[in-house]
Order: sequence, then structure tokens, then C-alpha cells
Amino acid sequence: MVIIGITGTIGAGKGTIVEYLTSQKNFKHYSVRSFLLREIQQRKLAPNRNSMVIIANHLRQTHSPSYIVDQLIKEALINNQHSVIESIRTEGEIISLRKHHCFHLFAVDAQPKLRYERIKLRNSETDHIDYQTFIENEQREFNSTNPYQQNLKKCIDLADFKLLNNGTVEDLYQQLEEILRQLSL
Repeated sequence: MVIIGITGTIGAGKGTIVEYLTSQKNFKHYSVRSFLLREIQQRKLAPNRNSMVIIANHLRQTHSPSYIVDQLIKEALINNQHSVIESIRTEGEIISLRKHHCFHLFAVDAQPKLRYERIKLRNSETDHIDYQTFIENEQREFNSTNPYQQNLKKCIDLADFKLLNNGTVEDLYQQLEEILRQLSL
């Protein structure tokens, strides 16, 4: 069993990697975003990035810095199949996941303007924002020293494998296939 965690900047291609792993490699998908959206819905909050950050930080402060991924990894271990956990955002999550010898962290990034165009096309409920808000959201999540809050820079720095997604989807898949070959998958 292999567990792959996906981290990266907003709109860089995390979902595209997950889609490839689930459709082409039969991985089971676990999503921090989906977990948080369920929590937001239960609390009757607006389904936007601010609510996601607030709820995620609250859960981490209430339970532990790795609480959300700990819940997802429990499910993955019970299912005992190759799994991908999308949207790793804190160092605490990585520390917890690294306790499992079968874990590998992938990071994906791309140029900001390109990422913004991608989120506009994605058109999810948290993506209806202007470019300035997009940049502000990312900066808020990029470099916190608080272990209970998002720190994308640290997560990307800790990745076992890094993908740069400034090209086509096929280019991204080629990078991904090379990494999977290295992991014998």
C-alpha cells in the first residue's frame, strides 16, 4: 500500500494529479477540502476559502495540527489500498503522515496568473474571486509560523517530489509517470 499526499499552491494542479492517480492507477481519493466542506455545511457557514481556513485552523487548534489528515489516514489504512490525500497544508500533517512508511509527499506549483486562470475555469464554490483576492488568499496560507495554520511554503519544501505545471496536462502526466516509475508504481 502506498499513500501519496498532495500539496501545492492554489490552482497548480493538485486535482489533476488526483484525477490521474484515481482513474489511471486505481488510487482511492481522500480530500481535505471535501472534509472541510462537510464541516462548513454542518455549521451552516458560507462555502468559501475563508470558511475553509477558519474551520481547518479551529479543528487543528482544538485537536492537533494533524487532526484532519489523521481522520483521512484512518480511513485509508482501513481500506488498505493505494491512496491519495489531497491538499496537505501544514507541517504537522506531514509529520503525522511520515509516521507511515508507505507515505510520499508530492508538491505541485505553477505561475500565479496561470493558476488564477485555472481556478476561474474550475469554477468551484470557493473560486469566485478576483485576482487580488486570489493572491491575498495564497499569501495568508503561504508562510505562517503557527503550527496550527497553513504553511504552503514549508509543505512544498518538505515534498519528496516536486512537479512544475506551467505546460500542458500531458506534460504534467509525464512528470507524474516518471515519479511513479521511481516508486515502482
